[in-house]
Amino acid sequence: MFEDPDIQTLIRTFRDYAGYDFNNYSEKSFLRRIEKVMMDYKLDIRKLIAKVKDDRLFLEQVVRDITVNTTELFRDPQVWHAIKYRILPRLASKREINIWHAGCSTGQEVYSMIILLNEMNMLHRCNIYATDLNTDVIKTAQAGVYSYRSVSEYLDNFNKVLCENPYNFDEHLVVTYEKYFDINKVKDTFKIKREFLNKAIFKKHDLVTDPNPFNVSYDIILCRNVLIYFNNTLQNKLFIDFWNYLDTYGSLVLGIHESIIGPTSVKYDKKGLIYNKKVF
Repeated sequence: MFEDPDIQTLIRTFRDYAGYDFNNYSEKSFLRRIEKVMMDYKLDIRKLIAKVKDDRLFLEQVVRDITVNTTELFRDPQVWHAIKYRILPRLASKREINIWHAGCSTGQEVYSMIILLNEMNMLHRCNIYATDLNTDVIKTAQAGVYSYRSVSEYLDNFNKVLCENPYNFDEHLVVTYEKYFDINKVKDTFKIKREFLNKAIFKKHDLVTDPNPFNVSYDIILCRNVLIYFNNTLQNKLFIDFWNYLDTYGSLVLGIHESIIGPTSVKYDKKGLIYNKKVF
């Protein structure tokens, strides 16, 4: 629980004025973000509270500043190898596959999934859903346009996931960047090709307070590098929510440095980097 009474007042203001509940966010992460907000807008905590109360657009901007996250193309290739060789083959016979990227940020992971599914000839059977609390990053994700300089360092991940097989070093496929991206180094643009832009449904969603955003059962839920911003109480609540939202034997994929511990761990069967739903 946050001890500073001014911080408690700010959190109550977010909740009472707009329904955002930061009570169970990691105190360290939340305070670090608030300190940056105060520095950026040149406001002390009390002036920040007053402006948040008085200006709804400013309140929404501060929420976006607090919740901004980063993502990468095929982040952590070993996780994508687990998805490619452990999860997706189990779903190969399903007529319809539901995948949810919870906390999708600017969407590079969503497009990574779309590309992988296309290479495995499964994209046409998949419903891909993506949510985030931050509307700015959702707009970026929907547009599918990034800075080439910011993305180029992760193109090696593309090769590792799509062209290499860690279980068979003799297998090497050729998948060109041009198949999925329009790249202009001079203009520093990296665009997802138009035919892949409409393959995912993006929606604003608050993991803390909102119910299942698409009211379906998911075969895969990816919530990567989001839970590190929440305390243990909220993490366990979300693990229960995800368990309820997963289809029978569905899989949960977390960040490489995140894990399920405590009482909710009994609801999942951990296989390497993947958490499979247990059915009781």
